[in-house]
Amino acid sequence: MDLERNYDLSFLVNDTERMVLDELGRQLETAEAEGICTCQDCVVDMAALALNTLEPRYHASLLGTMYAHAEEAGAYAIKVRNSVLAAVERVRNNPSHV
Repeated sequence: MDLERNYDLSFLVNDTERMVLDELGRQLETAEAEGICTCQDCVVDMAALALNTLEPRYHASLLGTMYAHAEEAGAYAIKVRNSVLAAVERVRNNPSHV
């Protein structure tokens, strides 16, 4: 069965991905001043590294969206922040584009 053709999967959202990208954006606001590369390869590597250390949090409803936004200020948000920080440091020390 071709799920993508038969069902609208756009309702399926990974909140972890959104949270990681938001946090990465915040952390990279001062990247140049801190000597952090913001080329395509490095930024995608940072996002991938952070996402691979976190459990995904999917939802497919409005209630799930509300729950996910409540999580943004809790313990999971701290875990996301720390994972992104570690990913940024790792890529800063070992950029893949060199």
